[in-house]
Amino acid sequence: MLEPVAFYLFAGILLVSALLAVTLRHPVYSVLCFLISMFSLAVLFWLLKAYFVAVIHVTVYAGAILVLFLFVLMLLGYDKEPPALWTNPIRFAFATGLALLSLAGLLWAYRFARSDVGRELYSQPVIGTIESIGRALFSSYLLPFELLSLVLLVAIIGSVVLAKKEL
Repeated sequence: MLEPVAFYLFAGILLVSALLAVTLRHPVYSVLCFLISMFSLAVLFWLLKAYFVAVIHVTVYAGAILVLFLFVLMLLGYDKEPPALWTNPIRFAFATGLALLSLAGLLWAYRFARSDVGRELYSQPVIGTIESIGRALFSSYLLPFELLSLVLLVAIIGSVVLAKKEL
């Protein structure tokens, strides 16, 4: 019963933060909203019992890619001071509401994790384990996996060529 509530809560946070990541004018705020959307998406993966995908999602996207985005912003030298959050009461109310909503979601998740309500769910075999993902990835999805690695290799070579022209 509580799982649909958590799904809609984090799906709403995901949609709002993704929309803010695209529409905000300051790039650092956009990256932070993108971070919130990545964590919300990881929670949705967790609710789908794809635990490995959720952890990898947080590690790769929130840990590596967003740090890369912030590093690029620092290298570009974005010197404009952003407008203070406290000067606009609508932004302050929205940020406070989002923080309280996130805190309520965390408290709900903690209460659910500590109770015996979902224990019967964990007794069933889990589909999203590392072993099952590895077997699927290297058996039935081997060709798309290799094609993706080829596309990433071409993207890396292209970015090096473009960077070499500017140097």
